Amino acid sequence: MKSPTVADLKAGKSNGGLFSGLFLVQSKDVREGKTGRKYMSLTLMDRTGEIDARMWDNVETAALTFERDDFVRVEGEAQEYQGKRQLIVHKLKRASEEEVDARDFLPASQRDAGEMFAELNGIIAGMGNRHLKALLEALFADESIAAAYRTAPAAKSIHHAWLGGLLEHIVSLCGLAREIGAHYIARGYPVDPDLLLAGVMLHDIGKIEELKYERSFSYSTPGQLLGHIVLGLRMVEEKLRGLPDFPPKLKLLLEHMILSHHGQMEFGSPKVPLFLEAMLLSQIDALDARMATMLASIEKDRDADADWTRYNAALERQVLDRVSYLKERPTGESGNGADPKAAPETGARPKTATALGSALQAALTEQPAGGR
Repeated sequence: MKSPTVADLKAGKSNGGLFSGLFLVQSKDVREGKTGRKYMSLTLMDRTGEIDARMWDNVETAALTFERDDFVRVEGEAQEYQGKRQLIVHKLKRASEEEVDARDFLPASQRDAGEMFAELNGIIAGMGNRHLKALLEALFADESIAAAYRTAPAAKSIHHAWLGGLLEHIVSLCGLAREIGAHYIARGYPVDPDLLLAGVMLHDIGKIEELKYERSFSYSTPGQLLGHIVLGLRMVEEKLRGLPDFPPKLKLLLEHMILSHHGQMEFGSPKVPLFLEAMLLSQIDALDARMATMLASIEKDRDADADWTRYNAALERQVLDRVSYLKERPTGESGNGADPKAAPETGARPKTATALGSALQAALTEQPAGGR
């Protein structure tokens, strides 16, 4: 593993927090501060996390030397702003491919992909509906699909945005589907557990073609033009051609579950859920996504001695770190952090190095366009 990593960078280390390291550019934007002077706002990352960075000097020249998704060698200083780590970049240059091991830069699930995929296959093997079982076996016997399904993130940035994130999300949903489905079945609801599980496994399958994840997480051209719902329907349709006895009505139900899983039209679903299993799928999908987004927000800010995370645009709120909040602190240390009602602010050029922490403003978090 390269050194230093994002996780290694701490404000106030020896040498005044100075460092030199290799990072992947996740985002890049040249902005104008309140004084009219331009600065560069960056998000730098490796597999241990991401960190905001600002470059104030020689900005326009430096910005021409690299692009988003490039690897860059950075010299700078680790600072702290509102309880959050931030890098001040003094020098930056594009790194050559020979300097880079790509495995150092993309975040990955903490769970083993092979174990999760085996768990998924075990669930399929236990299905009683032979048609749904045959369809899922046909899909995952296709190694081009299976390999991508084991590797893809579940999203570009909002939830489970790491290698293996899609599979981790699906396995989590299978657990929820079994528990919540059983809850309603025990109370007389005619929920079909196999149909619900099949919908769980298929609803996001189009993401293996929607997203690119070789160097960073972004959208493919088909993903931009069509989206994962349409791509997923195409993949299922293709496999169903090899299953001529698959019941047409069951096919229609599966298609509706894929189409409606975002729950609302304003979130990208062309239809709202119209039967029990479709409604359950949309609700547990939203639950798992939001829980993962909330946890990720807490973990990104966990290095800060504050109870509140920064504003999360996807959740439209800040998040309370309950563990931090309940932690015993010496008298006089509140750990309150930022105002939980405060929205993110824009950047400003610091007048002095000692005033840096109070003069810099947080970058606006990118607002996603709806769906999960």
